[in-house]
Amino acid sequence: MQQYQGWADDHFGAVADVFAANFAEFPELGAAVTVFAGGRKVVELWGGTADERTGRAWTQDTVVPVFSCAKGPVSICAHLLAEQGRLDLDAPVARYWPEFSRNGKQAVTTRMTLGHRAGLPALDAVLSFEEVAAWDPVIRAIEAQQPLWEPGTTHEYHGHVFGFAVGEVIRRITGLTPGAFLRKEIAEPLGLPLWIGLPESELPRLARLVEAEGRRPMPGPEHLLTRIVTMNGALVFPGLDVPHGWNDPELHAIELPGAGAVASATGLAGLYAAAATGLGGAPRLLSHDTVTDAVREVSSGAGFLGFDLGARWGSGLLLDSPAFRPLLGARSFGNDGAGGQFAFGDDEFGVGFGYVANRMIGHGDARANRLIEAVRGCLG
Repeated sequence: MQQYQGWADDHFGAVADVFAANFAEFPELGAAVTVFAGGRKVVELWGGTADERTGRAWTQDTVVPVFSCAKGPVSICAHLLAEQGRLDLDAPVARYWPEFSRNGKQAVTTRMTLGHRAGLPALDAVLSFEEVAAWDPVIRAIEAQQPLWEPGTTHEYHGHVFGFAVGEVIRRITGLTPGAFLRKEIAEPLGLPLWIGLPESELPRLARLVEAEGRRPMPGPEHLLTRIVTMNGALVFPGLDVPHGWNDPELHAIELPGAGAVASATGLAGLYAAAATGLGGAPRLLSHDTVTDAVREVSSGAGFLGFDLGARWGSGLLLDSPAFRPLLGARSFGNDGAGGQFAFGDDEFGVGFGYVANRMIGHGDARANRLIEAVRGCLG
């Protein structure tokens, strides 16, 4: 079996066994998993190759693009502001961002956006990469956008618009973009390797993504799903080794809060542990009542495009979804990434979990699910 480094507490040895088995049974390249229980780290494992071109090994401090795992940190930031009394998730977005209300969006709430129900899965505007990177052109496009459906009546994955729409609410309240707020209020105080907008100084730690064979091709450029994941062609997907692709440092440097986080497994697991239990003796970020509000189901079943993968969404967070992503129970909350990465927390079981990898396997990827099943078994 693949050699790995790190450690697991005696009670969590099964997680190490599955981590090793993933390398043997899947085309794993480099990966890491971290688990906190009761605010204490009980698993930290890593192994494989961070850069296939050079053979650079995955190390304890390796970070990797985690795609839509970014929605978890952004959502936790929104719930933190709600807990502080600075954001009412059920108030119109226009209370904080008046210009948002144009063109039929006056009743849209932040919770609708978090639940993928705002009618804004993609924008009509065709923006350049430079305009996306500049932030404000995306905000102006959201303000001008008419919802694709009556807000609140159905759902569809809001891809990149999710991060900009929730992120602008965070910016209007705090004066900080979501990536800056995340670093200042959570990641830096807790020492978490987690960024939305990666500093150049962190590039030597960055793993290089590779794509497994057999990934399903995207539909044509006019299809709504393609427009959602590429922002009408401003971005590429999966598009790894191309300009502004997912191995381009220029992409990682910008704030792309719907899908542009870079983190280690420990950074993601630590965030969710901090939200669910607290870390290092510090109070938990989100109270029991706030988590109760966050895990109330907002969206499930077939959405606007007619797809039903079995996912259940709370307010910005993926919930325990037996048909899609089985977690620990009714108080589990997390988010996944297109590369197979996944992270979640659960305040009933006191868990923070993070798995990251640089081999993008695609639909049906079972690597994280197997690790979560092992954690479930260890908890008893």
